[in-house]
Amino acid sequence: MEPHPQIRWQVTISLFFSWLCQSVSGQIHYSIVEEMRKDSVIANIADDLGLDIKQLSSRKLRILSHVSERFFHVNLDNGNLYIKDRIDRETLCRGEASCYLTFDAVIEDPFNIFNIKIEIQDINDNIPVFYPDIFTVETIELTAAGTRFALQAAEDADTGSNSVQSYKLSDNQYFTLSEGTNPDGSTFLELVLEKPLDRETQSLHELILTAMDGGKPMRSGSALIRVIVTDANDNFPIFTQSVYKVSINENTPVNTTVMTVNSTDMDEGVNGQVIYSFSKTSGNVHRTGTFSIHPVTGDIKINDNLDFELTRNYELSVQAKDGGGLVAHCKVLIEVIDENDNAPQITVSSLFSPLAEDTAPGTMIALIKIRDLDSGQNGETDCKLMEDTPFSLISSSDSYYRIVTAGPIDREKVFSYNITILATDRGSPPLSSKQPIILEILDVNDNPPMFTKSIYYAFVQENNLPGASIHRIQASDPDTGDNAKIIYSISSNDTEDQTSSSYFSVNIETGVLYAQRSFDYEKQTEFLIQVSAKDNGSWTPFSVQ
Repeated sequence: MEPHPQIRWQVTISLFFSWLCQSVSGQIHYSIVEEMRKDSVIANIADDLGLDIKQLSSRKLRILSHVSERFFHVNLDNGNLYIKDRIDRETLCRGEASCYLTFDAVIEDPFNIFNIKIEIQDINDNIPVFYPDIFTVETIELTAAGTRFALQAAEDADTGSNSVQSYKLSDNQYFTLSEGTNPDGSTFLELVLEKPLDRETQSLHELILTAMDGGKPMRSGSALIRVIVTDANDNFPIFTQSVYKVSINENTPVNTTVMTVNSTDMDEGVNGQVIYSFSKTSGNVHRTGTFSIHPVTGDIKINDNLDFELTRNYELSVQAKDGGGLVAHCKVLIEVIDENDNAPQITVSSLFSPLAEDTAPGTMIALIKIRDLDSGQNGETDCKLMEDTPFSLISSSDSYYRIVTAGPIDREKVFSYNITILATDRGSPPLSSKQPIILEILDVNDNPPMFTKSIYYAFVQENNLPGASIHRIQASDPDTGDNAKIIYSISSNDTEDQTSSSYFSVNIETGVLYAQRSFDYEKQTEFLIQVSAKDNGSWTPFSVQ
């Protein structure tokens, strides 16, 4: 299958080779647009990694990620990287300027790790939206020309040129639209009165405000502005700041006052009494549940537990409305500071158990991934093995470790190992996690049978019955299974041994020696018999005599 035509190709490959460790680390960068169809081809990852497609299955190429596995998969038959599920850039990254999905491509034989970084580019799939879509402005009939009324800017989930670029106001003889920029770079809108109003002539003015994005084709959204002409209230509330900023720790208790907004109104009586509330915006819909604002004092408090790992920044829109209906707006930017509240997570991605006792030093027996949800030093981890074992822990990347054999292994001394991985972050105080691993040792045939004696003496009366039991010869083997199963036999290497073997036989399993015929003391007084013991190992059987 050819790559999808909507992929904007950008591939960056960076490889670093280390033949001693038998590992490769690198990074590949792809760039695709959001909303691509399921099963669209992104690229041939095997070609980009320089891998033989025929060996992908045997080398166990796979994707490791707690997020990206949902959206991508690799076909091991052709090496193509496919779209697995719908990718909505706005859901993944909200309004961030850059949006990436990353995963690790792991190859086990030999061991390699590649970091794959996929940039998700925006398409113009969202229209500008006003919250609310009806603005109500109340003003007295004697309001002077040039007076400005704050309006809520439109919001567009897209980014860059696909976001809101311009506004226009429907034709009318009283109002024009003014655009400006806040200190944080956001756009603010104001309705400007061009000439005095006469409530007795017209008490209600309805205008259409349209927001347009810069996509191709262009998309737009509109809101209705209802200007109600009233009497008396001729001063607007004024906030002491247009943008308020504060930083708080994520473990700050619920009901703590974060900050206080303040506005003044020069009117008297009810027209000078200001009521504070959160403006209805798409961002405030899910954020104002986390915070509350006192309508009279302007105190903003925490309503729910904060979690830096879920939300790092909050942007709240606050309005102050006086008794005459005049409204002013400000922004409150709340930064959540990370606390070391997450212990490292240890994942055993691969474990090769049981392990043969003749495994060469440097062989990988397990692949470990360490992940800490915190950030900065709170998310940096150190990892080690707690027990004194013939194994070593080797760092392969920022988050991957390999456990390898570091010395000889003898099953006859230790038949299994309890290995404990300890991961500790660098927060204050540090948090730790442990992960036990049980590694069984597989027996190989590395021990020969051993007789309990080098020479056995047996005595038998002459004229014995054929088939009589004479003596039991016994050998032992410290191996297990077939490697320890012993087979006995009588050697026949020369004429004398051949003569002996005609007089004697041995049970191949028990080692019991039997007389084959009757003995005559006057003809022969003693025999020298050579018995062999051989184990039944599947590789290189041992024998002794």
